[in-house]
Amino acid sequence: MRITLGVTGGVAAYKSAELVRRLQQEGHSVQVVMTRAAREFITPLTFAALSGQQVISDLFAGAAGGEANLESAIEHIAVAQRTDLLLVAPATADILAKFARGIADDFLSTLYLASTAPVIVAPAMNVNMWQHAATQENLATLRARGVRIVEPGEGYLACGMTGPGRLAGQEEILKSVQEVLQAKQDMAGETLLVTAGPTCEDIDPVRFLTNRSSGKMGYAIAETAAQRGAKVTLVSGPTGLECPEGVERVGVRTTEEMLHAVQKHFPASTIAIFAAAVADYRVADPSPNKIKRSGEALTIRLEPNPDILATMAREKGDRLVIGFAAETENVADNARQKLAAKNADVIVANDVTAEGAGFDVDSNIVTLFSRDGRDLPLPRMSKAEVAQRILDEALRLRSALRSKPASHRAGD
Repeated sequence: MRITLGVTGGVAAYKSAELVRRLQQEGHSVQVVMTRAAREFITPLTFAALSGQQVISDLFAGAAGGEANLESAIEHIAVAQRTDLLLVAPATADILAKFARGIADDFLSTLYLASTAPVIVAPAMNVNMWQHAATQENLATLRARGVRIVEPGEGYLACGMTGPGRLAGQEEILKSVQEVLQAKQDMAGETLLVTAGPTCEDIDPVRFLTNRSSGKMGYAIAETAAQRGAKVTLVSGPTGLECPEGVERVGVRTTEEMLHAVQKHFPASTIAIFAAAVADYRVADPSPNKIKRSGEALTIRLEPNPDILATMAREKGDRLVIGFAAETENVADNARQKLAAKNADVIVANDVTAEGAGFDVDSNIVTLFSRDGRDLPLPRMSKAEVAQRILDEALRLRSALRSKPASHRAGD
């Protein structure tokens, strides 16, 4: 894999030289990007000799601060496009703040914004800087965006203080690198069907019933599964989101349209994840013309829509079926009841009234209720991280399912 190693200005920068060697021993190609402050602690020549590649440290200059040219002016785009992982170790409070706030005033911060590769940061700084509210807020922002944080260790620091702030050990950093890179292909051979977004039910040609779902959770699952090697079909209600790369998107509008699309693609799937917030009811007699204001009360008769999750779970066979439960009260009890009633394998439940969870936000707080009795509460994290955990649980259950005799699988 091609790893870009960002080195920032702190005493721990010297440890990055050994990290380059260890990454190469793991079979990775390493491109080093240094901030100007990092060059005060260790020279670019050291990294160039170790990595066998040019070291980049200036945004508008060539390798190691050489003469500016057109190629160097857009080099951050080229590096961003060819890297499989951006690792920053050590990551100072300054670079964390730049990443969190979208400041792009040097090569490394510009590369971060231009890259779509996974990002790992290993902070190292003074204990008071680490514990400062600003730094903790920046870390929370980065976590919510899917950046993996390798927490610093505790001990005696270069400043003479004791506490958290030491650069994490190389084994811990390498473990994070391995997990992030290996996660890309552990779903190879799986075919996922994912639903996402809201559905819309017409009242008349102008008005319709819908809900507040943005589709972000379902799209995050589809994108993450594709990155991990799965073949993914995304059946999506109306959203403003772009289809993830490598995902086949099927657009629908109503609940019935979503059911028909799901029925078409369900037979080919090995895992079906129903993350869409489908309308439970539709208008019984939608008006063919716009309903005019009359000044009187208006009664609209609703009738139930088909239950997509329950309908498909009855036919699941060897497939794994995962549903969602957006609740406002009694989350655990309602989720367990839904798990049994719908014949699902997992219910992902959350309280949509909780801060940082629910509709149209980038984070979520969920609990995974599995049919084998495991309850897995997750802290607030980005929807991309939640997607990873859901897929981890799916693989765990798929492995258990495949190990069972065929006579014990269907409908149990």
